[in-house]
Amino acid sequence: MRSNSQTSDQGRQSFIEAARRAQIIECAIDAIAELGFAQASLAQIAKRAGISTGVISYYFAGKDDLIREVAAHVYDVGRIFIEPRVLQQPDARSALHAFIEAGVDFIGAKPRYPVAIMNISRAGGEGPRFDHSIEEPRRAGYTRILGWGQEAGLFRNFDIPVMVATIIEALDFIPHRLIVEPDLDLAAYARELVTLFDLATRHPNLSISGD
Repeated sequence: MRSNSQTSDQGRQSFIEAARRAQIIECAIDAIAELGFAQASLAQIAKRAGISTGVISYYFAGKDDLIREVAAHVYDVGRIFIEPRVLQQPDARSALHAFIEAGVDFIGAKPRYPVAIMNISRAGGEGPRFDHSIEEPRRAGYTRILGWGQEAGLFRNFDIPVMVATIIEALDFIPHRLIVEPDLDLAAYARELVTLFDLATRHPNLSISGD
């Protein structure tokens, strides 16, 4: 039978280990965003975390394992940031607008995150550095919203996969813009994207008061 002291010690140890893993992931994001994938060595990441590379090796099997965790973390944090704003919308048109705006806001709130993913994706090499299936929830979310809007008569009849790909490409281009234009007005960018895709998706017979 475990004593309360043993249980408490194990709980503290688990908390410390989780915190250390999170710290390493954040330092990896910083290094990849600032230096690029190739230059973000385990030594560079360890230096930022104030630890040895051996500590990283204790928590991760290698750089590829760490990169997979980085990507999973970025997408999970993005989902937590964006999803509540979308789910509270009353109709597909509002949900589409909220999804786009929240996606841009997330980039503004966590600019290192999408830049790190961009640098990982641009690294090349043999096969993907992470499982791109983690991108599927975002794609599925846009697919559901667009299908909902078509069924409700709010959106015109268009090819949903093409529209989803176009929206995502427009959002994923933002980190490229931020690299060369760090003072980019993201609020104005979001408004422009909302207007663009509202016009692209809206049913021609739909009358919107105030437009």
